[in-house]
Amino acid sequence: MTTEIAHFVAGARTRGESQRRAPVFNPATGEQTGEAVLASRADVDAAVRAAAAAFPGWAATPPLRRARILARFARIIEERTDELAAIITAEHGKTLSDAKGEIQRGLEVVEFATGAPQLLKGEFTDNVGTGVDSHAMRQPLGVVAGITPFNFPAMVPMWMFPVALACGNCFILKPSERDPSASLKLGEWLSEAGLPKGVFNVVQGDKEAVDALLAHPDVQAVSFVGSTPIARYVYETAACNGKRAQALGGAKNHMVVMPDADLDQAVDALMGAAYGSAGERCMAVSVAVPVGEATANALVERLIPKVRALKVGPGTDPEAEMGPLVTRQHRDKVSAYVDAGVAEGAKLLVDGRNLTLQGYENGFFIGGSLFDHVTADMKIYREEIFGPVLCVARAESHDAALELINDHEFGNGAAIFTRDGDTAREFAQQVRAGMVGINVPIPVPMAFHSFGGWKASLFGDHHMHGPEGVRFYTRLKTITSRWPTGIRSGASFVMPTMR
Repeated sequence: MTTEIAHFVAGARTRGESQRRAPVFNPATGEQTGEAVLASRADVDAAVRAAAAAFPGWAATPPLRRARILARFARIIEERTDELAAIITAEHGKTLSDAKGEIQRGLEVVEFATGAPQLLKGEFTDNVGTGVDSHAMRQPLGVVAGITPFNFPAMVPMWMFPVALACGNCFILKPSERDPSASLKLGEWLSEAGLPKGVFNVVQGDKEAVDALLAHPDVQAVSFVGSTPIARYVYETAACNGKRAQALGGAKNHMVVMPDADLDQAVDALMGAAYGSAGERCMAVSVAVPVGEATANALVERLIPKVRALKVGPGTDPEAEMGPLVTRQHRDKVSAYVDAGVAEGAKLLVDGRNLTLQGYENGFFIGGSLFDHVTADMKIYREEIFGPVLCVARAESHDAALELINDHEFGNGAAIFTRDGDTAREFAQQVRAGMVGINVPIPVPMAFHSFGGWKASLFGDHHMHGPEGVRFYTRLKTITSRWPTGIRSGASFVMPTMR
């Protein structure tokens, strides 16, 4: 018997009126465990109306009180991390330890958002002109929406809504229909923390729900994380409907390995960054760029046995280093990329296709794959695979490695492993990517900084969470005031100046 996974509107679960459903699977067993209700336009409208009704009261709530609710929510997350991680693993497939790591990174944004009183402080200048003062304030937008991907069903929503709520907005979350249950727990725990009804809502759904949010006149802004084609669509559609938008798209993250790098450290970094979470991360390192033939040969020699020895298993296995992929279709898509790499002439050193696990024959498993001699014209280099496939693209020099990265369509993240400070500094200055790691393979910023890429990895002017998140979810208002002094100077018909 499967579980129905519905919406969360005005503080309670609701089925809505739609009769459409989407299956939800346990990726480790291949068994259907639930059905996600797919919202109609009327269901989306009901959620937006609930949020719009709650907005005036929430916006008028002092930032300190909003912060206290978020602080209680953070404590609930800390106390129930195991419960939430089990839900994520059951629907996404990632290992429990990885799910807990995801929750921790989301929790850090909640903790950042509890600083709302500090974050929302305005500016003041007295006597900008004789008897005239100016001050600026940041005010909430209203109802805002977040459309989030399957790979981080807790973390990515928590990169959005805590900052939005702290700033006084009301939020509609449209999670992935592949692993929708975590979103309902988040909604219920927010209510338990004291969040008023309607301030946070969840609508399950597919493109119909997305389009309804993008077109709804009462939705003021949209945050999105997903593939580049959909990110571009979300950004353009939102903009055409007069909405503010930040849409984070795909990635092809490179890691340059210089001849002077600590090779063992670099190999360990590549293993975790390429194969952790089965490669289903927008910040996964999918291209290693060793500089020089000697470096490349030594790197590959160390990688091969480690990739072959990857411990693949269900996410509930404490010894598993990598779980299954999220769906059967996605596993087959990743396998097809490996086929394409072989057909295009890349050298397949480790083949992860056709992996089966005893007792989990119907699970969506695939092993780690490793390619060498990958070139920039190959499909496996150009496109985001979003699976456990690492490509080695050799470069003759640091400049050639830098050119390789800068010529790519995506610019989410990039890393360099070296002992040389000059090389690292030049790389950080010249690389065309939004996030850079120096001897750090996955340079995801902490919550009090902001996350986002360049080029086709981000559409919009604002990165996510941190100071940029506050700017995205607020509007700036500047007030210039003069109080009567009994002195009248008559009407002025020229551009006002302050004297």
